[in-house]
Amino acid sequence: MFLAMDTVFDQCSIAILDASGQVLSSHTESGKRQQTQQILPMIDAALSEAQLKLTDIQALIFNRGPGAFSGIRINTAVVQALSVSHDTPCVGVSSLQAIAQTAYQQYGLKEVYSALDARMQQVYFGHYMLIDTIMQPVHPDNAEDGEQLLDYHSQTALNIPIVGNGAGLLTLHDGQIIHTETHPDATVMGRLGIAQFMVDGGTEAAHALPKYLRNQAWKTLKEQGKA
Repeated sequence: MFLAMDTVFDQCSIAILDASGQVLSSHTESGKRQQTQQILPMIDAALSEAQLKLTDIQALIFNRGPGAFSGIRINTAVVQALSVSHDTPCVGVSSLQAIAQTAYQQYGLKEVYSALDARMQQVYFGHYMLIDTIMQPVHPDNAEDGEQLLDYHSQTALNIPIVGNGAGLLTLHDGQIIHTETHPDATVMGRLGIAQFMVDGGTEAAHALPKYLRNQAWKTLKEQGKA
């Protein structure tokens, strides 16, 4: 049994899945203001619905980022705490891989550019291709500006769709398919995490780390020109 969670995509999403990816419990509350208050009761409710205890969970799966700084910290901290208290392995899943996997499940796309609005005139970007039902990275996740993306894009196929809320910020090719409404939940995180767990067995809490993709995760008001 696997417990998956996400607080990065402006939501609090919890799911419990078995090793085959079958969903035993799944609940998502939209919005990010109450995530810290919601996440633990939602985990308790999911375990109760699935008639399980935390000791029954084989691995804890979380969204490691990139994305919203506070959202990454919330689900990472919860996973680390549960991992330490119950000696349970952790599996971090890329938010960009989750977007790509959702695009495959929703639209049948087998190769995509996954893009998240990173603010500060940048986009979190990854290139993914389907391998055995899982969208796997072709290009490492990175925080890039438009010029860097154009350089990369010029070396790859021009007709690759762009998915995620950063898709509308990129004008890489006329007529290129974009899907900005691609919203993964904890079930997507869970299935990706299970696939990863079967490969590497997860990691201990000390190594269950967020992936911000840039050293400066925020700007001061002065740096934003608002002070």
